[in-house]
Amino acid sequence: MTDLSDFSAGKDSELQDFLLVEKQKAQFHAQIHEFNDFCWDKCVDKPGSKLDSRTETCLTNCVERFIDVSLLITNRFAQMLEKGGGMH
Repeated sequence: MTDLSDFSAGKDSELQDFLLVEKQKAQFHAQIHEFNDFCWDKCVDKPGSKLDSRTETCLTNCVERFIDVSLLITNRFAQMLEKGGGMH
């Protein structure tokens, strides 16, 4: 005979995993929009039919620095959590 609480716990775990993945996707998409907004404002003077090399270089550098900072902050929080055993 199958224990219904085990079934329910398994479904809860699946749902939590699914929600975590969806939350991560949403955060990723929000980050992309943030890159676009920030770097567009910083690098694009006036939109044209194509990007000139200066604008393209600026956008590339901007996004790369934005990613570097995001990774630095994420890694710093991970280190803090490892050292502190979690936030209190």
